[in-house]
Amino acid sequence: MKRSLIDSFNYAVSGIIQSIKTEKNMLIHYIIAIGVLGLSLFFDFSRLEFLILLFAIALVLTLEMINTAIEKTIDMITKDYHPLARIVKDIAAGAVLIAAVNALIVGYLLFFDRLSAFSEIIFMKIRRSPIHLTFISLLLVILFTIGLKAKYYRGRGTHFQGGTVSGHSAIAFCIATIISFLVENILVVTLAYGLAFLVGESRVEGKIHTAIEVTLGAVLGILVAILAFQIIN
Repeated sequence: MKRSLIDSFNYAVSGIIQSIKTEKNMLIHYIIAIGVLGLSLFFDFSRLEFLILLFAIALVLTLEMINTAIEKTIDMITKDYHPLARIVKDIAAGAVLIAAVNALIVGYLLFFDRLSAFSEIIFMKIRRSPIHLTFISLLLVILFTIGLKAKYYRGRGTHFQGGTVSGHSAIAFCIATIISFLVENILVVTLAYGLAFLVGESRVEGKIHTAIEVTLGAVLGILVAILAFQIIN
């Protein structure tokens, strides 16, 4: 009996690990879950708030695994296109989307006031920085991007088509970071980073850049903005 329970536990853990290793969306949800839980340690959540946060995270991960299981089952049954198979997959994916949107709203409501107060303390000095630092930051991002594209040019297309670093993502996230320094409304900051994320996602969706290249561009833009407003000022 004990061995059976242990085997069931091992199979369950193996399923979780397998889904993380083979499914990109599951990996993304997993990384975000770790980040959110780690961030929650720095805030004074009540027991109820923490339970709501845990439930939202668990719901997303669980539905993503169910969605994966459904897709694998359908692929095992038939390899041919079937309209009903497509509907089943779309419904399962829709369930994950609803859970993800719910988790996003829960996280925003729980962290909004706390992050707003935190940003007031951290960014007060940076918000008083001269406006010309905005243009310096953007110029530095453009120059760094051009330099990296020139150095790591792939030899196909043009220098501005693809490349090791996504210039669009770098500029978008640089602007979003600058906005976070200059405004006091965390909703505006969230929307700015949301738009920057959409810019990066569009570069991947259009097969112009890989996810890694977009991520490198985002990191470059954020770091340049922070360094410009901290060091130059």
